[in-house]
Amino acid sequence: MSRTKRITLGITAGALALGAGLGVTGMASAATTPSPSASSSASTDSSASSDGFRGHKGGRGQIAADLATKLGVDEAKVTEAIQAFREANKPTTAPTEGTKPDRTAQDAAMAKALATALGVEESKVTAALTEIRTAAQTEHAAALKTKLDTAVKDGTLTEAEADAVTKAVEKGVIGGGGH
Repeated sequence: MSRTKRITLGITAGALALGAGLGVTGMASAATTPSPSASSSASTDSSASSDGFRGHKGGRGQIAADLATKLGVDEAKVTEAIQAFREANKPTTAPTEGTKPDRTAQDAAMAKALATALGVEESKVTAALTEIRTAAQTEHAAALKTKLDTAVKDGTLTEAEADAVTKAVEKGVIGGGGH
């Protein structure tokens, strides 16, 4: 393979990895930067949230719907409880470069707040949140695999390059993988 072709492939792979990383990083950073909506109604935008579910299916409204279904409670109450949690836990300062909030502590605080607000056992809320997050991560992994498979098929990436991107995301080297 010529040097020019290798450089071109390397740059292309790097650009794809960077693009995938930025997209996944956006999702990961959204989990640490809450942004409450203007009303307490369900919102389906992809604004950042402190609950770590940005990008999940239809957004915040879908999370409330999924939680309501799993917990057997009214969706409006779940939406209100999530909004109240976000408002109460909005950071007063921007996160320091290179630091990540303790996701386990955030998840526990959210589960506790939702359980109290909804009158449901905290363990049930924790289990439901875990199921929803796992489903969202599975969807994201499948979407990334589809994009990488297409890039390999189109000749944009080699199979080894696609595997390297997948591994980097899974290990948390780029993007928000490795949860």
